[in-house]
Amino acid sequence: MSTPDNDEVNNVDKIPTEQKGAFHQFLKSLASFSGDLSSLTCPAFLLAPVSLIEYSEYWTQQPDLFTDITKSDDEVERMIAFVKWFISSLNASYSRRVPKGEWEKKPYNPVLGEQFKMQWGDLQGSGETDVLVEQVSHHPPVTGFHIKNEKHGLTLNGHTGQKTRFSGTSLIVDQVGQSIVTLKNRSNESYLYTCPSITVNGIWYAAPYVELLGTSHIQSTSGLYCSIEYTSRGWISGERNHFKCYLRRNGGSSKEYICKMEGQWSGKSTLTKYGSKTSEPFLDVTALTPAPMHVKDTAEQDDMESRKIWQKVSDAIRANDTNLAGIEKNKIETQKREERAARQEAGEEWQPKYFKWEEEEPTVVTLQRMLTSTVKSKYAPATHGNWVYKSDL
Repeated sequence: MSTPDNDEVNNVDKIPTEQKGAFHQFLKSLASFSGDLSSLTCPAFLLAPVSLIEYSEYWTQQPDLFTDITKSDDEVERMIAFVKWFISSLNASYSRRVPKGEWEKKPYNPVLGEQFKMQWGDLQGSGETDVLVEQVSHHPPVTGFHIKNEKHGLTLNGHTGQKTRFSGTSLIVDQVGQSIVTLKNRSNESYLYTCPSITVNGIWYAAPYVELLGTSHIQSTSGLYCSIEYTSRGWISGERNHFKCYLRRNGGSSKEYICKMEGQWSGKSTLTKYGSKTSEPFLDVTALTPAPMHVKDTAEQDDMESRKIWQKVSDAIRANDTNLAGIEKNKIETQKREERAARQEAGEEWQPKYFKWEEEEPTVVTLQRMLTSTVKSKYAPATHGNWVYKSDL
């Protein structure tokens, strides 16, 4: 196996002979494509046997850190605990889920109305954490999710969408949307957070991997906020997956901060208090143990649940039968196009089962106002709304 100058793995020689033509055609398409890259057909050997909708589960793979947010009586300590959970969720979402020795693969684009339901088991006294996800829009792709932990009075309700583009030799995925975490046992103290952009590198060597870039924000109703900056490996950080997070108080000087958290979101990080010359350990995600995961067998799932929809495609991919995978995937996509055409002919508007759109969601509006008054033009949300879980179901 040859290795490029930038130390990325090169798997081109491992591509099955019958798929090398498809791979090179895919690269040509990337280089000349303009528009939303999510519509491009990806070679089968680069496909993961899973739908993108399942990735929302990783937000609470560490329910112990998620529920730790509620424990302290001190608002600063609660925000620090929030950042610790947030960084652990980034690692679960973009690093840990990729098996060691393998590379990033493209998940299926969820179909409209696709659902995913699962539960994280108790970890360190966290209790059970329920996850419900639904694809609320297909064009553009948007996923709504609701995660709750009854034992600790904790809920996460939000949505995320992807705008994909090609830059240089990398795919850039800008994540749009926002989410709200609510602490019922802390007088409904709430936190708004946004997600970083994703860059997918190594595509040209058939060994894609993910890094994060840009800035994400966390704003609490307590009057505290965080700005988290992400940098990929380069001359500035010298390491992959680097982040730097400053915790500040709304209305205070941007030059002063309460504490700084810095390190690798896929490794170790430290915490340094303002004015201190010494740091203390903050988080080591490599030492974390994921909670046990519970998902119903496919036979027990509803027809719109993700694994049931994609079962035949996934079985074919796992069996390395790329031809059959393509046939089964095309059947699903054809059926969904026919359903959409039938709705349009009947003048019917599709509605999600579990979520409803609120254009001016009060908590989102309040927290956005608090954040923008402090960071100004550094934060420019596309909407003031949220896909809100229908609690009466």
